[in-house]
Amino acid sequence: MDKALQTMINNMPEKTGKSLDEWKAILKEKSFDKHSEGVKYLKTEHNVTHGFANTIVTLSKGENNASEDLVASQYNGKEDLIPIYKELIKHLKTLGSDVTITPKKGSVSIIRKRQFVLIKPATKTRIDLGLKFKDKPTTDRLENSGPFGTMCTHRVKLLETNQVDSELKKWLKEAYENAE
Repeated sequence: MDKALQTMINNMPEKTGKSLDEWKAILKEKSFDKHSEGVKYLKTEHNVTHGFANTIVTLSKGENNASEDLVASQYNGKEDLIPIYKELIKHLKTLGSDVTITPKKGSVSIIRKRQFVLIKPATKTRIDLGLKFKDKPTTDRLENSGPFGTMCTHRVKLLETNQVDSELKKWLKEAYENAE
C-alpha cells in the first residue's frame, strides 16, 4: 500500500471520528451506485473533508486492489502512457509524506490538504496533467486548464516520459506548496 495512503488511513479516526472499517460499514448500509454520491453523502451528512471522503469511498468499493484496478482501467488501450504515469507518481511521492494519491474512474487526484494535481489519460498518446496554482500566468507549455475547468488552473500535455523534466518538477513542487 502507498505510504501516503496508509498515513491517511492511520489519521482517519482522529480527523474524521471513525476508522476506515467503521466508514466502510456505514457506506455498505447505504450502497451508493455512484462514487460521487458516496462522497457527497460523507461530506454533507458527516462533515468529512473531500480528500477523506473520496478515499473512504474508493477503498470501500473493493478491498486492496481497488486503486490499482482503477488505474489499470484508465490505461486500458493506452498502455504506452503507463511509463509517464509511473514517472509522475514516483516524483510526486518525493514531495512529502502528506501526499495522497487517489485514483478515480477517469483520473488520479493528487491531494495534500486539497487537490493540487490531476492526472488524466486524455488520448491514447497523451496524458493531461492538471495543476492548481494561485495567480500563475500561462505559457506555451503551461496552458490554461482547458477541460479541467475549476478543478485545476493549468494543464500540461505529456507525450513522453522525458517531459517529466526539471521544469515540470518545479511546477509540481510549487503546486504542492500552494496546497497546504
